[in-house]
Amino acid sequence: MLELRPNCENCDCDLPAASSDALICSFECTFCRSCAESVLALRCPNCSGELVKRPIRPAEKLERFPASSTRVLKA
Repeated sequence: MLELRPNCENCDCDLPAASSDALICSFECTFCRSCAESVLALRCPNCSGELVKRPIRPAEKLERFPASSTRVLKA
């Protein structure tokens, strides 16, 4: 199950579980659309994988399967 990380690893902006601006790679590295497109050229800086739109978990499922609250930030 996806962690749905709460922030962009590049600029640390908030990315709530329902955000349509969150992009992820296959390892779930998470970036905002702005950083992914303008800084990273839609490639993960950690694994070089493609960054794609993160799916949005239905609100009723978030109650039982909540998003992660652990922030990840790359130096």
